[in-house]
Amino acid sequence: MGKRYLLLLIGVLLFSCKPYQSTTARRGQMTYETFRNEQKSFPTKDGIIKYIDKGTGPVIVLLHGVPTSGWLYRKMINPLVAGGYRVIIPDMLGYGSSDAPEGYKIYSEKEHATRLLALMDGLGIEYWSHVMHDVGGIWTWELMNQAPKRIEELIVLNTIIYEEGFHPPIRFSPGAAAKTAMWSYRNGITTNVLLRTLFKEGLQENTLNEIDVEGYKTPLLEGKTDGMYYFFTRTCNYFPDYSLVFENIDIPVAVIWGIHDTMLQWTPQQSKVINALKVDQEDIHLIDEKHFIQETKSEEVSYKILDFLN
Repeated sequence: MGKRYLLLLIGVLLFSCKPYQSTTARRGQMTYETFRNEQKSFPTKDGIIKYIDKGTGPVIVLLHGVPTSGWLYRKMINPLVAGGYRVIIPDMLGYGSSDAPEGYKIYSEKEHATRLLALMDGLGIEYWSHVMHDVGGIWTWELMNQAPKRIEELIVLNTIIYEEGFHPPIRFSPGAAAKTAMWSYRNGITTNVLLRTLFKEGLQENTLNEIDVEGYKTPLLEGKTDGMYYFFTRTCNYFPDYSLVFENIDIPVAVIWGIHDTMLQWTPQQSKVINALKVDQEDIHLIDEKHFIQETKSEEVSYKILDFLN
């Protein structure tokens, strides 16, 4: 896959490296600068984690995946806060505004989960409701493995559960090809190509404008690709088994899933998921979208979360 990717990379460099198409900003649209100004800082043993902390009431954590960040949930903050919740949205280490120390093992599932628990302990939050997306599911399963009683309700959004539904668009072997790809993402060579491909694959219709894309593009251009490297070379090739964690889940679980997702497919794994996570049929909601339901269906997803929690 690595050699084939390099050949593809040469092709897209020749034909596809155009700026992201400019579109009109939406009225009242949050900018990435505003989002970052609202973030707070928490020091971990590995580096500073940035996070949103807004609202009062019961706590709900929204966890992103790869190669996104807390920016993914920007449109869901106000509806959830208005619904009476304190909303915590971390940028995991190596993503978004958080620090990105050099190395790879520092971005393992175990280390991510340990740091997230440290954040919650630092905020004095013992229990919370939890939403996760994409590889945020893997980090969540590991967190529940380390601290099985901290999450009180679980909301699953197009996340990694079983290998049957897992079809990542890229898998790398560790080494030169993967490192070259990461280098090209952070140096602006194929950054636009990556994002165009990501949202073409992840949305039925890509209506994102430059302000939307800035929040995904900026961290990459700041050099935050080591966490991605770990995911594409390790997690994608050595699928982690958390079946023992699933067996011990005894909390309410809801599934809100973009049914047209090609990267994380619901149908091939639905029976296993429903049985393993003990999901009631009334708490399964299939959305008319692909992977990034937070972008185009933010209000619908938010209200379904509130209905489930209330």
